[in-house]
Amino acid sequence: MRPLQISADTALKLAEKLNVPLEQLMHMPQHILMQKLAELAKKDGASE
Repeated sequence: MRPLQISADTALKLAEKLNVPLEQLMHMPQHILMQKLAELAKKDGASE
């Protein structure tokens, strides 16, 4: 499996928001990353 094709800045910001180590984020399957981003967006939307 290839690492995610995202910039270093984006990877750092995502790792911080999702509270996961950077290395784990880069090797996370894309469908799981999208699921976590959807959960994060839902949580952020509910708090606003």
